[in-house]
Amino acid sequence: MSRIGKKPINIPGGVTVDVTDKGTVTVKGPKGTLVQDVNPDITVKVEDNEIVVTRPTDSKRHKSIHGLYRSLINNMVIGVSEGYKKDLELVGVGFKASNQGQILELNLGYSHNIFMMLPDEVALKAETAKGKNPIITLESIDKELIGQVAAKIRSLRKVEPYKGKGVRFVGEQVRRKAGKTAAKK
Repeated sequence: MSRIGKKPINIPGGVTVDVTDKGTVTVKGPKGTLVQDVNPDITVKVEDNEIVVTRPTDSKRHKSIHGLYRSLINNMVIGVSEGYKKDLELVGVGFKASNQGQILELNLGYSHNIFMMLPDEVALKAETAKGKNPIITLESIDKELIGQVAAKIRSLRKVEPYKGKGVRFVGEQVRRKAGKTAAKK
């Protein structure tokens, strides 16, 4: 029983949802427009300010994609109305971040700087305050895309458990290891 799939999605004010016969869902809102193709087995209906997602049978495959498409459509509605934001923090001596438009320049302790071109759908802001770690702020209406970009940036220097150096999400807890102990006398 898919509990997530059965929940209807409330449509906030200023958001319009269109469903075509071929199963394409288009969500338009104040922040932009998102489009998602839905499996032909799953039915999406807009009924009195709510989106209802239904499945034809109780087979395992239909149950799994039922919840999936309900979550994807819900993420689209939230994205076009509120948007998504992720903050990444660079922890380490000499780690720097700056941007020129959509090009992110990172200095992560390697022998060279890393240049990364971000998609136009993701708004980028890199800021460095004196005495604090550099912070990269990503904003987008597409939850999947912003998560993918943040994961790619994070993978450039994973957080190591001994000193805690690396790229991490703001507020992320890192499990620390003790390291070597001093020799006994």
